[in-house]
Amino acid sequence: MVISASGGVEPSELTALAWTMLALAAVIVGVSKTALPGAATLAVAIFAGVLPARNSTATLLVLLIVGDALALLLYRRHADWKTLLRLAPAVVAGLVVGALFLAVADDAWVRRTIGVILLALVALTLWLRRRTGGTPVAGRGGLVVRTGYGTLGGFTTMVANAGGPVMSMYFLAARFEVKAFLGTAAWFFAIVNIAKLPFAVGLGLLTPQTLLIDLVLIPAVLIGGAIGWAIANRIDQALFERIVFILTVVAALYLLFV
Repeated sequence: MVISASGGVEPSELTALAWTMLALAAVIVGVSKTALPGAATLAVAIFAGVLPARNSTATLLVLLIVGDALALLLYRRHADWKTLLRLAPAVVAGLVVGALFLAVADDAWVRRTIGVILLALVALTLWLRRRTGGTPVAGRGGLVVRTGYGTLGGFTTMVANAGGPVMSMYFLAARFEVKAFLGTAAWFFAIVNIAKLPFAVGLGLLTPQTLLIDLVLIPAVLIGGAIGWAIANRIDQALFERIVFILTVVAALYLLFV
């Protein structure tokens, strides 16, 4: 693999296997945006395994924004805007802290920190759901719960594009049904990921080479989005929630031990 003078990976130097893995990850991005939130962390892992960690973050960010646009096209009318507005201050704080952390932490610290956060949030979400029964947590977000999930969501999405599982845990704790979950998540990540672009540019992570790789992979995101749309129209609530929990745990264990 050749790193250019501008810091990007030269697309021509990627092997056929590398392109295959990146295309698979791009399909996963599409599926995660239109059906299975949390699955995108698997794409994070694949990108980090194929590309240098810092380059992988920026390359994947562009594909996530494409997936966000597709999700908005499908689910934009299902969003809970009160929840989004209440989350905004905590998420902004998390983005700033994440940018500072990314500037000083190495890859190992980033992976392990997020892995621990995800496992802790799975445990917290399960406990909250058990304690409240069928009632949404504090009317979809008491101040403490909302601030905690929002800050961690902003932090993890800034440092490793891994905010999906964090916010999935919040939306599950708040008892969102499938379409409301996907619509609220679509708007949330569309706004957050676009807000991350200036940070990526400022840190020198977004290069002409990363954009060329993204251009090749965009069709795979669209294919994944179509697959996800078909899944979302057939999946029941209980199975949906179970899959989100499982994907979050798998992502956390990967980040901790691989």
